[in-house]
Amino acid sequence: MASKIQASDRSIYTFSTQRQKWAFMRKHWPIYVISIPGIIYFLLFKYIPLFGSMIAFQNYNIFKGIKSSPWVGLDNFQRMFQYTEFLQILKNTILIGLYDLCFAFPVPILLALLINELRLMAYKRVVQTVVYMPHFLSWVIVGGVVVGVLSPSTGIVNHVLGLFGIDPIYFLGENEYIRPILIASGVWKDSGWGTIIYLAAMAGINPDLYEAAQIDGASRLRQVTAITIPSILPTIVILFLLHIGNFLDFGFERVFVFLNPLNNTNGEIIDTFVYRAGLVDRQYSYTTAIGLFKSVVGLVLIMSSNIFSKKLTGEGLY
Repeated sequence: MASKIQASDRSIYTFSTQRQKWAFMRKHWPIYVISIPGIIYFLLFKYIPLFGSMIAFQNYNIFKGIKSSPWVGLDNFQRMFQYTEFLQILKNTILIGLYDLCFAFPVPILLALLINELRLMAYKRVVQTVVYMPHFLSWVIVGGVVVGVLSPSTGIVNHVLGLFGIDPIYFLGENEYIRPILIASGVWKDSGWGTIIYLAAMAGINPDLYEAAQIDGASRLRQVTAITIPSILPTIVILFLLHIGNFLDFGFERVFVFLNPLNNTNGEIIDTFVYRAGLVDRQYSYTTAIGLFKSVVGLVLIMSSNIFSKKLTGEGLY
């Protein structure tokens, strides 16, 4: 009925007639039924709200509504780039996104490789449970833990520094420390959870490859570099592209819990600024323009990265 063309690790079905296509869909109807709730979710909460983005081109008045609010064209976007504070916030967002990409993204890969090398199954399960647990804590709790650990008076970090004769440091009160704190807290919270996908990819590797490598005298490290990493490379590429698409979307709650007037110069990002200017100061059109700008940049990044990845590795999102 349908010809199956193998491309990489994906299967593409082509149909010679419309009748064959409908017969194929009737055969696999449970899959289409299962997808309906997901489709409805994306329609209601992702696509329909896109129509509200038009207020970025208006001087939106909450009492007049979208229909009666006056149109101002690109004034909100011009204001966005003329505002000195926004340029600093954009710089913060880009730098934090780069740090997260360079330092936080590889950690789950390395951690998954280490866990995969554990041979004592009981100990392996304990390690997996321990590294997964921080993911289930809210950022409010994580913020409280970090504040307690870094406290200048009672924090364990300053206590250790005091043993070496170093004066207490108010980490959350200094601009130069806020970015490393944001990245490090994210690594502690989510790196363990991020290993799940990589471990699943490693579980699908043919064991015969490792047996053949052992016969050839390959060490454990050589097996990792020659078999494990190349086998999970498509997974790494896909997750990297998804990470690029969320480059400017670092997360509101992740940053907001650590911000204070002493560190917001280097710590405030687009999401926290949108909250402050949009919800607190009620500048709806201006902050919608900022959100639209962030979405367009994310779309451009993920499309360009996908093209580059397909040319370089042959793998991509689509």
